Amino acid sequence: QVRLVESGGDLVQPGGSLRLSCAASGSIATINTMAWYRQAPGKEREFVASATRGGNKKYDDSVKGRFTISRDNPRHMIFLEMSSLKPDDTAVYYCKADILSPSNEWGTYWGQGTQVTVSS
Repeated sequence: QVRLVESGGDLVQPGGSLRLSCAASGSIATINTMAWYRQAPGKEREFVASATRGGNKKYDDSVKGRFTISRDNPRHMIFLEMSSLKPDDTAVYYCKADILSPSNEWGTYWGQGTQVTVSS
């Protein structure tokens, strides 16, 4: 069993900053890509940022220059540093990970989400 748990979501004013964390636990041999997605009310879930185990990072254009993704591979964790937050960043943020089990099977796992609300 693998579990992803996000934390760090909060209510923040426009222009503010927030740091999200996601921890993977369970039967894990290695983790390839870890990513953040978000889903605003009435909208589809969308890609925010990703980081491979080797350190390659990608960002959606809407967050480039404002969000920074990072990983702690030994602790199976991923982080999202968010700054210059806008009301449009309001969403539930989800962590996603591609995980290899000790039995050599790949699986894609999602966390339960953490709410980020940007409002004055």
